[in-house]
Amino acid sequence: MAKIRGSVCRLCRREGLKLFLKGTRCYTEKCAIERRNFAPGQHGKRRVKLQGYGVQLREKQKVKRLYRVLENQFRLAFQEASRKKGVTGELLLINLERRLDNVVYRLGFAASRAQARQLVAHGHVRVDGRKVDIPSYLVRPGQVISPRSRLEKHDALVASLEQARARGFPQWLSVDTAAVRGTVSSLPRREDITMPIQEQLIVELYSK
Repeated sequence: MAKIRGSVCRLCRREGLKLFLKGTRCYTEKCAIERRNFAPGQHGKRRVKLQGYGVQLREKQKVKRLYRVLENQFRLAFQEASRKKGVTGELLLINLERRLDNVVYRLGFAASRAQARQLVAHGHVRVDGRKVDIPSYLVRPGQVISPRSRLEKHDALVASLEQARARGFPQWLSVDTAAVRGTVSSLPRREDITMPIQEQLIVELYSK
């Protein structure tokens, strides 16, 4: 299976904002954006004014890297959103937000989306009591997400859950921290996605 290799902190620096790819490190002074808020490479400090295609490409790269998906996966997600009725850009973001690996991260069962993806792929996540090991699985309202029973007291999971509770959970998810499980109360809405994303630029990029 293809993987995103290399330093993920470089990705945040390239996009110019925190994508929260390193878990707890992103909330400390060690975060790369806090220490070196400019693009990586020897020419990173140069100011480059992007226009047209460059702006659209950077927006697509930002969202793709935020949700930790590869190029083909992102394109398929866009094609699926474009076939449905509604605003394509919003549908794309909502479907990315509904991915099981993202939901596991949002519930606080993992410190980052990469860690959440690994938990799902290794069969440590249950949906309505049944093992689901497909990170791209789209959750539905009413479904209950929980970790494997023997992981509920794991130190890393407990620490991630505490940090997520301190940050606050999305409104479309209901979390029972005592029972270590979460319920999908409703589908996410566009306003539930608080990252600065201009999805229309992605639609324009793929519409060329």
